[in-house]
Amino acid sequence: MESLSDTDWDVVISGTGLQQSLFALALSRSGKKILHVDPQGYYGGYEAALCLEDADAWAEKHASQTANGLFRAAEVTRRAAVPSSRAYNLALAPQIIHTRSELLTKLVSSKAFRQIEFQAVGSFFIFQPAAAGPEEAATEAARPALSRIPSTREDVFSSTVIPVRAKRSLMKFLKFVLDYEAEPQAEIWKPSADKSLAEFLSSQFNLDAMLQSYVITLTLSMDGNISVEDGLVAISRHLSSMGVFGPGFAAVYPKWGGLSEVCQVGCRAAAVGGAVYMLETGITNITPRQDEAIKLNITLSNDMVVKTKTLFRGSEAAPDNGVWLTRSTAIVNTTMPTLFKAVADGAPTPSATIVAFPTGSVTDGNGQTSKYPIYAMVHSSDTGECPTGQCIIYLSTITTPESKSLLEVALSSLLQTAAHRQATASILYKLQYEQAGARAPSLHVVEDAATIFGPPLLDLAFPDAMLQPVREAWEAFMGHDGVTDAAYLVFEDREGVDEDDIFDG
Repeated sequence: MESLSDTDWDVVISGTGLQQSLFALALSRSGKKILHVDPQGYYGGYEAALCLEDADAWAEKHASQTANGLFRAAEVTRRAAVPSSRAYNLALAPQIIHTRSELLTKLVSSKAFRQIEFQAVGSFFIFQPAAAGPEEAATEAARPALSRIPSTREDVFSSTVIPVRAKRSLMKFLKFVLDYEAEPQAEIWKPSADKSLAEFLSSQFNLDAMLQSYVITLTLSMDGNISVEDGLVAISRHLSSMGVFGPGFAAVYPKWGGLSEVCQVGCRAAAVGGAVYMLETGITNITPRQDEAIKLNITLSNDMVVKTKTLFRGSEAAPDNGVWLTRSTAIVNTTMPTLFKAVADGAPTPSATIVAFPTGSVTDGNGQTSKYPIYAMVHSSDTGECPTGQCIIYLSTITTPESKSLLEVALSSLLQTAAHRQATASILYKLQYEQAGARAPSLHVVEDAATIFGPPLLDLAFPDAMLQPVREAWEAFMGHDGVTDAAYLVFEDREGVDEDDIFDG
């Protein structure tokens, strides 16, 4: 058998993030010689899910406040004893996947879905602060509350919070969105395509501030100022995804760590196809060769030098025109059952839900009010990310000088509101950090044989635009001649695989 140094590799892939892993999946039955390395000791790259031991080490590595990479200002707080570190899987960049997502389509056509257990994402909620003023002190309005956002006709009609006239306006908008690309509807919104969705909702559908916040939350916009066109696309995706794989939910989440599971499945498929994997192995040097076929010498961190025709790797630098998110991941000793109720007959019990804190709804101890929405993705133990009796709360908002303190207040408010009937909830462990992301996906050819996947998009719902660079990389590697949709991530079952349902959860 040839040694790694003696082998003429068709491609070296560096990093096991989502894009590199899907690229490996796409090449898994190509018969090419693939070497896949990662400097970390775990799979997933930017989308990794870490046990507490790895999270501690990761935070120490990314503690700098001024780092040029994709993560900075990481710190860990332990406020109570926790069970075994290996009982946890903390996702660095959790994202839900809408059931109409192209990612699910590709996982099905490639047969990779058989190795992933998907679970339902439940309702979206909006946090409503307590009413101000002494006259409300003894009333129900004085308490902060969580309002569930209606996403279907039945939800709207059954709501006891929305007045009848407002229900008619909301129903009119939902009907409009479901067919927004048709000519009559397009004539209404296209002249305002780049304007604020909130203004459009007010002027065209007479939606008040509360209903506007409901609709904006369904877009999961990080800055809360989404355009009409982008907002209609996002809301249409959410509404059209409702009920695709069962009643009562529009999105799913991979058990055991979210997208990190997709990364591992892609890498596993490539390994079955003959790819060689080396974790804890990075790249220290790249040298062009005077060879038309084998173009690069790559020095690995173990001092081994390998030869390859091409190299694909992930970006390690924050983009100049990107966006920074402040994130806080908290393990709490409460289950918050009110957030995980099935909302339709026959619907599965959700394992994840989203709570939005609209712009201006959170104020820190210094009187600073939130300039951007804050989102909390709450995961029960059914996700496999924490032990029974606990939840993991992933909070995120656009980075500002006060974003860290605002996340602290949002977390405290959520615990007081969602767990107010249980024993006092406490935070067992908290990981805080800032993460950089791109505003658009990209693929950069930096020299003849080396290509870089750009930084990830940090949307809370997986954006299918992230798949485009993977497709472009596959086409560039395989050659455009003879490349068709039927050949891209469309595989037959391997021998010995039985027919299963798409979703186990």
